[in-house]
Amino acid sequence: MVEEALRSEFQIELLAGTSSFISQNLAQTGSVQELIETDNESLNKASLLQNPQDALALVRQPINSKPEFNLNSELILALDFIQDPGNLGTIIRIADWFGISTIVCSENTVDCFNPKVVQASMGAIFRIKTWYTSLNNFLEENVKNQIPVYGTFLDGRNIYAEVLTCNGVIVMGNEGNGISKEAGQFVSTRLFIPSFSINENKSESLNVAIATAICCSEFRRR
Repeated sequence: MVEEALRSEFQIELLAGTSSFISQNLAQTGSVQELIETDNESLNKASLLQNPQDALALVRQPINSKPEFNLNSELILALDFIQDPGNLGTIIRIADWFGISTIVCSENTVDCFNPKVVQASMGAIFRIKTWYTSLNNFLEENVKNQIPVYGTFLDGRNIYAEVLTCNGVIVMGNEGNGISKEAGQFVSTRLFIPSFSINENKSESLNVAIATAICCSEFRRR
């Protein structure tokens, strides 16, 4: 992830690394404000991880501002009160995999710079733009502009049979309660991921990150 940070537009305040790490990434260290060559023993003492790699970095968090995107031609994800940092990190990684460059988060969604989120993103946090704002206002504005807004619901229409567009907003809801009633009123197409289980006692729902991956895959497949 340190290598990903070095390749990104994020400002690296401090980089501590072994001599081999620094020499291998020397071309990317030009903008680092403070560079410290150290050893693995010192890195082990400084890191929160049980088995840290050959470098640690202190990275400045970007200002939360609206990124540039065009919903007439792009797909973006909108997250409604995602609480689990592991889920958010995985969703950021999923967005990166499926070429979705922007995630809009409700103000009560877990902080994308929570250490567990950063870890779970596997470096995608440095490539995907995340913006925290009033989700209801954001969705309402897009409805007024006739942008397709999709959301997943248990009473939605089968995603595999529904006509999907190559642009718009895909709303994913809270782990326990799904998409809130307030945000749901702005969803123009309600989708459902059907179960193919033959067991009567099948799972009631999917993990939100898994559901996000299925939705993104189906949109991109079309």
